[in-house]
Parts: sequence; structure tokens; C-alpha cells
Amino acid sequence: PLNHDILYNMQDIFNLLPSFTLENMIKSFAVKTNDMMLVLFVASMIRSIIALHNLIDNKILIKDSDKKVAGLDKENSVKEKEKEKEKEKEKEKEKKKGGTVVLGISEPKLGSAIQEALGSSIQVESNERVHEILRGARTNLSKLISQLKQGDLEKAQRGLAHSYSRSKVKFNVHRADNMIIQAIALLDQLDKDVNTFAMRVREWYSWHFPELVRIVPDNITYAKVIGIVKNKGMVEEDKVRPQLLELLKDEHVVEDVLHAAKSSMGTDVSPVDMINIEMFAQKVVQLAAFRIQLQNYLEHKMGIVAPNLRALIGDHVAARLISHAGSLTNLAKYPASTVQILGAEKALFRALKTKGKTPKYGLLFNTTFIGRAKLKNKGRISRYLANKCSIASRIDCFGDYTANMDDTGSSQPIDVFGRKLREQVEQRLAFYETGSTPQKNLDIMKEAVQEAKIALGDLMPDEDLEKSAKKKKKKEREAEEEDDEDKMDVDTPRKKEKKEKKEKKEKLDSSIKKKKKEKV
Repeated sequence: PLNHDILYNMQDIFNLLPSFTLENMIKSFAVKTNDMMLVLFVASMIRSIIALHNLIDNKILIKDSDKKVAGLDKENSVKEKEKEKEKEKEKEKEKKKGGTVVLGISEPKLGSAIQEALGSSIQVESNERVHEILRGARTNLSKLISQLKQGDLEKAQRGLAHSYSRSKVKFNVHRADNMIIQAIALLDQLDKDVNTFAMRVREWYSWHFPELVRIVPDNITYAKVIGIVKNKGMVEEDKVRPQLLELLKDEHVVEDVLHAAKSSMGTDVSPVDMINIEMFAQKVVQLAAFRIQLQNYLEHKMGIVAPNLRALIGDHVAARLISHAGSLTNLAKYPASTVQILGAEKALFRALKTKGKTPKYGLLFNTTFIGRAKLKNKGRISRYLANKCSIASRIDCFGDYTANMDDTGSSQPIDVFGRKLREQVEQRLAFYETGSTPQKNLDIMKEAVQEAKIALGDLMPDEDLEKSAKKKKKKEREAEEEDDEDKMDVDTPRKKEKKEKKEKKEKLDSSIKKKKKEKV
């Protein structure tokens, strides 16, 4: 439906519009529009003229700047040409004098070292041109040298490689450390093998003589008894008794063995089987004897290579530390924090991954110190022990206190520092347990240096005694002087300061004690 309100409003709008049928109205509208168009035309013309002037000015500025840049380029090119001419003149002069030889080296560091050694007489180069020349010479070496046959170059390269590797092995700095590493590895393997073989011997011989396991509990002694008793049914007491008595050193045990052999409930064994059991038992005894020999060799080697570290923590732990580090030099370069957890790398990385507690000790746990410490002090004593191990390894590796020669010509390793460091660890353990104050590190090291000098022959014992006596006299004098000052009634400034400090300390101690009591 139509909305009449809207229609009425539209009629009002159209009624308000002017009538364009009148001539006056048409003229007035035409004049106004023409004036507006004229204004727009004049404004656009002025704007275009201003833009044209700006464009001309910009072009003039750009031409001036281009001229200046071209002038500078010409000057620079002229200077460069002059420098090149001067260089060429210098080269020609040097050639006329005798000339500089240009030596091409593939390694830049080696080239710079040769240049420093030879000076300006020979010019050393190491660049892409030299590498290209060397590559061409290497590929066409057989054509350049007529005497060189096919395969000679490969032989020369192989010989050079062999000689280089031979020299590296022969003059290896860590060859003594390598012997220790191999010895401790073999010792660990022997421990496992001897235990395994001893258990196998016990199990094998128990089928024939089961009662002997209870009478002789030691593995090696058990294997030796097998070699003496052999077949239980053919034991001759007159021959076997003295041998068993010499081995077991107890008559009651010998009687038990002989009595058990007569009334044993084991099965009979054929002669061939008994021969095999005997041979196997002999091998176990030989392996045990070789293990003792190897242990003595390791002790001797450790006494030469690392006497102080050996005196501090023992042969086996010190050898394992060197083996784990790779050499004594590597161990000496490690900080004490690394030495502390050496051997517990898996536990450390596991703790870092799971954000758990990090390990407090690694291979150092095998020393007696950590076992003797209480649970709350184990981490502290392992940290302190690692610090001392680091000092001992550095003294052994880089110290000047070498082994001394006695009258017989044998070397006596100086392990004074190791023994003193061990004393420090013992004192620290006592401090944690009883609270007794340990000796100062400086005093202990001074004593160790004096003892080392005496062992080396640089200092006589009498001189050392004289020095210690002088020190004692000085201390006595200082003590007497302090007593005299205390006796004086007049308070000196120093004395006042000392009294004030003592009073402050006493106040602090008393306040701390009160707080502790309140907390309790």
C-alpha cells in the first residue's frame, strides 16, 4: 500500500526547487559555473609552471653532483695508476739488484713463519694461485720428472706415513702413562677371570670331593690343594701331609682334609678327567700369581710416574683416574670439580636430564676417606679430596721434584707432597668428626718443600734445623714483646683497637648463642 506521508513530503521537496524555465535563472547559473571553471583553469596552470621550474632546478643540481663525482673518480684513478707505477719501478729495481724469489707455500701459517725467519730476501705467498700450481705439479709429477717411474710416488707417500707414525709412537710423551692404563685394564680383567675360573674349578672338583669347599674357603688355596690331593681315593698321607701343612699352616685343617678324603661321598673320576681338572687348577694358580706380579709392576710404575698421587689415594684409584682421563697430563689439566665426579658421567647426565641430584663422587668413592666419613660429610670430604688429587697430579706432571738416585743406582721417587696432602685429608676428617682445627695449608706445603729439597740434596738437614730454630727464636721474641706490652699500664692505640675488636667478637658470639638457644 502507498504511504501518503512520504508522498506529501516528496511533493514539498519538489515545490521548493527553483523553476529552470525562467530566463533569468538560466543566465545566473551559467555565469556562476563559468567563473568556477576559470578559477580551476588558472590554478592548474600556475601549479604546472611551478612544477616545471622545480624540475629544471633538480636537473641542474644532479649535473653538478655528477661532475664532482666524476672529478673524484678521475683523481683516485690517477693516484692508483701512480702507485702501480711506483710498485712496478720498485720491482724492476729489485730485479736489477738480484731480484726477490717468490716461494709458494700451501700452509699459510708455515709461510708466515718462513717469512719471519728469512726476512725480505724471499717473498712467501700462500694463496689460490699457489694451490693451483701445486695441484698441477702433483698431478703431472711423473711427466715433469723423467726419472720418476709409475708407483714411486705412492711408495714415497706410504714411507712418509710410516715414518711419521713411527716417530709419533716412538717419541710419545704419554708412553709411561699408556703402560699404567694397560696394566690397570689388564688387572681388572684378571680379577674377573680369576674369580670366574676359580668358581668353575670348585664346581668341577666338587663332583669328586664336595667336602673340600667347606674346609678350604679361599679360591687360590683351594686350587693349590687340588694339585696336592688329586684323586681322593689314592691319597698317601705320608707324602701329602707335609705338603698340606706347608700350604695351609694349620694341623687341624690338614686333619680335616685327610679325614674328609677318606669318608667323602663324591663320585669317582677317571684319570683323564682328573688330569684336566688338575691342569685347570694349575692355570688358575698361575693366573693368580701373574696377577700379584702385575700388581707389583703397577705399584712400581705408579711410584715413578705419579708418586704423590699414589701416596695420596693409593695405586689402584690413582691408576684408574689416569686411565679414565687418558693420561696424567689430561688429569692435571682437569679442574677439581671434574676430578670429583670422574667416573660418574652417566649419573651426572641422568641427573641433569631429569633435574635430580647430581653425584657427589665418582672413582674417588673407592678411597678409604669417603668410606670413613659420615653420610652428611661424604660430599664435603670428596670435594676436599678432589682438590688435593688435582694438586698432587699437577705436582707429578709439571713439578721439578724428580726422582733421586741412591748409592745403589735405583730411583727413589719423592712422594713428600702426597704424604703431606694425605695428612691434610686425615686432619679434615678429624675436623668433621671432633672439631679439632686442622693445620694451615701454607705451613704444610712449606714443610713438604723443605723435605723435598732435603731428599734431593739441595738442602742439608742441619740447615733446615738452623732455620727452624731461628723461626722459633723469632716467635719467642714476638711473644715476649706482646707480654711486655700487656704488662704496661699505658694503653697504646694498637692495644685499644685489639681490645675493641675482642669486645665486638664476644658480643657477636653471645648474641649468636642466644639466638640458637631461642630457636631450640
